[in-house]
Amino acid sequence: MISESSSFIKGVVLGGAFCMLVTLLGHIKVGHGTKAHHHEHHHIQAPNKEDVLNLSEGERVELSKNIHVYCIILVKPKDLGHWAAARETWSKHCDKAEFYSSEKVKVFDSVAVNTNDMWAMMRKAYKITYERYKDEFSWFFLAYPTTFAIIENLKYFLLKKDPSQPFYIGHTVKSGDLEYVDGEGGIVLSIESLRRLSRVLEDPDKCPEQGGMIWKLAEDKQLAICLKYTGVFAENAEDSEGKDVFNTKSVGALIKEAMSTHPQQVVDGCCSDMAITFSGLAPNHMHVMMYGVYRLRPYGHSYSDALVFLPPPGSDND
Repeated sequence: MISESSSFIKGVVLGGAFCMLVTLLGHIKVGHGTKAHHHEHHHIQAPNKEDVLNLSEGERVELSKNIHVYCIILVKPKDLGHWAAARETWSKHCDKAEFYSSEKVKVFDSVAVNTNDMWAMMRKAYKITYERYKDEFSWFFLAYPTTFAIIENLKYFLLKKDPSQPFYIGHTVKSGDLEYVDGEGGIVLSIESLRRLSRVLEDPDKCPEQGGMIWKLAEDKQLAICLKYTGVFAENAEDSEGKDVFNTKSVGALIKEAMSTHPQQVVDGCCSDMAITFSGLAPNHMHVMMYGVYRLRPYGHSYSDALVFLPPPGSDND
């Protein structure tokens, strides 16, 4: 169940405080691009509480049942600790989650893509995903093993978005003339964007697997270039108050920054109540986040969420 009250952020802040006591995580690249003149919506927002309350009960139930998210987590054998943590925590809340590994690993089930290059891994993961699940899911979330995601908040954000439109969502960054979604915060594609991507992946001139200048770029930048050829552009995701919901830093790092820049408003200056991702977490931090986000609750407090996102059948999520 998602929370539209400050109880969610209190739990997250508690998790973040514990994370800070364990260690101070390094900084991750951040930044926002400027609006592309040919793109009609660069900043997109989650619905506010009033929007949801104005829906009929039948509409709410239908919406909550129809948003299905497939999660792709890119991993390598060196990531076993993070792999295990993601497997045991937030990925259980996806409607289906699969780990795409650079090679076959006996310890955990995974889809082996047999390459160690991140761009090649990402390409193959998206290609396999489209071939297998294009008729089953409408939204596709890709993350690295150091990312922690609150999938219920992602579903809430996508509540009134049309997956037949070419959405490419996350934390946008500007690099020269290129605007892209930073992979550290997670990348969301609608089925229409994934369909277009699957086509351009077959065009070596527009979207080469290797060779040329594009090969020297990070995988998230290369993805943006390929999508741009299909008319799909990066969009920054924000809550109804304009705060980022895909974060490329950990809660601990964001709290530390807020303590410096907004010492009188640490919580409000830190993060959105409806945050979807945090990044740069160690495996033990993920378990602490799981505790703060999903398990810690004040006894006797009544939640009045307008929607309920039920776990998929047979799921062992928390």
